[in-house]
Amino acid sequence: MKFEILTIFPDFFRGPLDYGIVRKAREAGLIEIGIHDLRAFTHDRHRTVDDRPFGGGEGMVLKPEPIFECLESLGVSPREERMRDDSRETVVLLSPQGELFSQAVAQHLTTRERVVLICGRYEGVDERVSQHLADREISVGDFVLSGGELGAAIIVDTTTRLLPGALGNAASTQQESFTASVVAEQKKVSGEPPSSTCGSGGLLDYPHYTRPAEFRGMLVPEVLVNGDHDEIRKWRRRSALQKTLRNRPDLLRDAELSKEDRKLLAEIAAEQERA
Repeated sequence: MKFEILTIFPDFFRGPLDYGIVRKAREAGLIEIGIHDLRAFTHDRHRTVDDRPFGGGEGMVLKPEPIFECLESLGVSPREERMRDDSRETVVLLSPQGELFSQAVAQHLTTRERVVLICGRYEGVDERVSQHLADREISVGDFVLSGGELGAAIIVDTTTRLLPGALGNAASTQQESFTASVVAEQKKVSGEPPSSTCGSGGLLDYPHYTRPAEFRGMLVPEVLVNGDHDEIRKWRRRSALQKTLRNRPDLLRDAELSKEDRKLLAEIAAEQERA
């Protein structure tokens, strides 16, 4: 898989993409990352990439010419071809006006062989880029950044770790927050013994503890050290429900909830009201 990043600050990416899983994936040949300086596609001595918007207004807007020419130099196929479900590449414009980035969007990006990320800057990007070049606009959150570079790094990291072979334990991505997993149900149907972990099912992650079991008078919950994997699984599920209800109750709307989950949620909500 290859990421192509279009930016006016290519040196920004010397740090964020040189560590951790992204670095290992690059070294293993799972991904390639191309950084492209939009100023290299300008034709004036000042290497101008922005201009004032028609109609007036505050700030500057990225010009369309450098972006169009950069994509043309990369041999990106026409938008009509890319919009097909079987297309091998996609072009993404990083923008506060875009759809909210999510684990599901990252998973979809893994189905493409090449992902082009256009980093917006200033007050925005000439609308013709969105209308005629980009397949989709993506925002990494309901806030405004100085540019799309941080968002591009987030997308590369999130998408890379979903690729087969990127993580040491392939099951890790199935048990994370925001990932609806059916691992627990599959084990139940297959007759395998209960696991000490459980899929997130769209919930926030359960609490984690490691050695020592006692640290400065703070103890690891007894259930985690008693060796009963079924009880551990139940405790983790309840803890995940509790954390999600407290911190991100909006996630419960789309989470995979069983009858037992709903019963636990009612108990947790009652406990919170009494507290």
